[in-house]
Amino acid sequence: MRLKSLVPALYILFLMLPIYWLVAMSFKTTNEILAGFSLFPQTWTFENYTEILTDPTWYWGYINSIIYVTMNTVISVMVALPAAYAFSRYSFVGDKQLFFWLLTNRMAPAAVFALPFFQLYSAVGLFDTHLAVALAHCLFNIPLAVWILEGFMSGVPKELDETAYVDGYSFPRFFVTIFLPAIKSGVGVAAFFCFMFSWVEMLLSKTLTAVEAKPIAAVMTRTASSAGYELGLLAAAGTLTIIPGAIVIYFVRNYIAKGFALGRV
Repeated sequence: MRLKSLVPALYILFLMLPIYWLVAMSFKTTNEILAGFSLFPQTWTFENYTEILTDPTWYWGYINSIIYVTMNTVISVMVALPAAYAFSRYSFVGDKQLFFWLLTNRMAPAAVFALPFFQLYSAVGLFDTHLAVALAHCLFNIPLAVWILEGFMSGVPKELDETAYVDGYSFPRFFVTIFLPAIKSGVGVAAFFCFMFSWVEMLLSKTLTAVEAKPIAAVMTRTASSAGYELGLLAAAGTLTIIPGAIVIYFVRNYIAKGFALGRV
């Protein structure tokens, strides 16, 4: 019995080790990090966090990232909901081929679309805006959201729709008041994965921004200089980037478990 509990504990410890190491480094100076191996900071310092929280370039990087990630999550889920409903409830010519084509967009690397997006947004005046990054990430997140939501919607009996129509519900009223609550776990899972992909994606967000909408992933490259990397500052920035994802995971943790149970995640 002890062995059964020891193995998961060791596994969790192994998974948490990189996070602990990152947090410990964030309280060290770069000189101490390069000086040698130590499990704990020999001299605790909060200068790395102070610089991030007081330098506008740093904290606006976080704000910019949160803005376009939130925009992308809302747009992706709102667009995916009617599309997923159509795939789950209706059969039409080319429906399976169209569904597969949506998923192929998710298979392509972001580098393939970086230059076309850059030229397009520069031409229409969207370059270096939050909307530019949010729309670019929709190319990958909408197919993912459609795929996840279609699985949840297919698990809802069609008789629910028919009963609502017989009771006099209009489609918008039925969809908002009855159908959405029935698949709220699916919406949570889809929103979580859209948020996480958009939060960690760097190539498109860095290519499509310059100053006004520069994300934290791009700002973190400032730690590189001719003298090397400011490792303590980089570790502090990395630690702070974990927090939004951890908050989202906390609120949708039960929905993610249900998504795994349905086989769509």
